[in-house]
Parts: sequence; C-alpha cells; structure tokens
Amino acid sequence: MKKILLTLATIAVAISANAQVYLGGTVGLASTGSESGKDETAFKLLPEIGYNINNDWAVGTVVGYSKGSFALLGDLDAGLLGTKAFTIAPYARWTFVQSKMVNVFLDMGFGFMSGEMSGHDFTAFNVGVQPGVAVNLNNHFSFIGKVGFFGYQEVNPEGDGNNSHAFGFDVNGNNIQFGLIYNF
Repeated sequence: MKKILLTLATIAVAISANAQVYLGGTVGLASTGSESGKDETAFKLLPEIGYNINNDWAVGTVVGYSKGSFALLGDLDAGLLGTKAFTIAPYARWTFVQSKMVNVFLDMGFGFMSGEMSGHDFTAFNVGVQPGVAVNLNNHFSFIGKVGFFGYQEVNPEGDGNNSHAFGFDVNGNNIQFGLIYNF
C-alpha cells in the first residue's frame, strides 16, 4: 500500500512541476438585427481559468455573462434578441501547433447557459470544438482569439414544444472572441 501511495504522490508532484495555472478570459461584441427592426448590441464577458497539464494539453473552464444573440445557426438567432444569460463551459484544450510566438489550439468541451429571453426563462447547452490562436507576448501574457464553433447546440425555452437545436459549423461575426491570458 505504501508503494502505491508513494507512486501516486510522485506522479502528482511530477504533473504539478510541469503544469501552470493561467487566468484571463475573452470578450465578444456584435451588432445584431432583424427585418422587424429589432437591433441590439450583443456582448460576452467570459473570464477563464485553466491548468496546463503539459505543452500540448490544458483543462479549464469559462464562467461568464452574455447579453444578446450568439446562437449557432441563424434560425435560432431570431428568438434570442434580448437574451441575458449566465454561462459555464469546461473544456480540454489541445495545442497542436506551437512556436515561440504563436500557438494554435482547439477547445473541446461543453457549455451550459441559463437565463432570460424575451421575458421567459430558458436553458441551453452545446457540445463541440472551438478553434483558437494564442500570440505569446512574453513568458506570462498571451493574446488569444477564438473564432467559430463546430458542434451541437440546443435551446430549451420555458414551455412545451418550443425547443430548438442545431448541428453544424459556424464562423461569423457573432463567434469571434478576443482575450488575454496570464500564465503564472
């Protein structure tokens, strides 16, 4: 038993020695509208905390707030004007291109959203992949950008028979996020 505990402790120390915690987040901003004349400015404020397991893999979560329409496909956007929601989105990040200045990564995970839309409560979730790039400004700061989404999204408004879902790939002005990460 002592050997197993000692082995587990050694593995934990080795992982911790090579890993780094990072803090930061992204913001998103878009102007949305419809033919009915309902225009609004949508935004996301998404603080992020993560843990670099090694040079290729990290795990983290985003917890934040959004206002406005950021749905996967256009059909879902029409009902989301005026949306205010809390978001939590854990992910695993795979960095598949690394250089001294630029890293390219994929965030693979799921997200849950709960809030209010047009005076009614709703929940939503998604499962998918979001590509991104990190520009390493120095040893501690990285500017990051995320664009697009590939996966499944479902919106469940209050009431019966009005759920919406979508599966697909989406790259548009509503899916661009910029942020800054501080690596400890």
